Amino acid sequence: MEVKLFVKEDCPRCPAAKRACEGLLNVSVYDVDSIDGLAEASFHGVLATPSVLVFDSLGHEVAAWRGEAPTSAALHTVLAN
Repeated sequence: MEVKLFVKEDCPRCPAAKRACEGLLNVSVYDVDSIDGLAEASFHGVLATPSVLVFDSLGHEVAAWRGEAPTSAALHTVLAN
């Protein structure tokens, strides 16, 4: 599984999303204020921060929280399945 976290520096909900992803393996963090981060966000249809997307080993999106921070428990549940 791979987790992609989309954040923005001035986002008030982004710290909670970062905390939910702490300690996880295979987490990529994208700052949507950068060109690369914005391009990746656009590719995945991310329009709000924070957004957390979970992909399986084939690259299929299996879970997503767009514009909200997941709880650590919810994220761990998805990753355990």
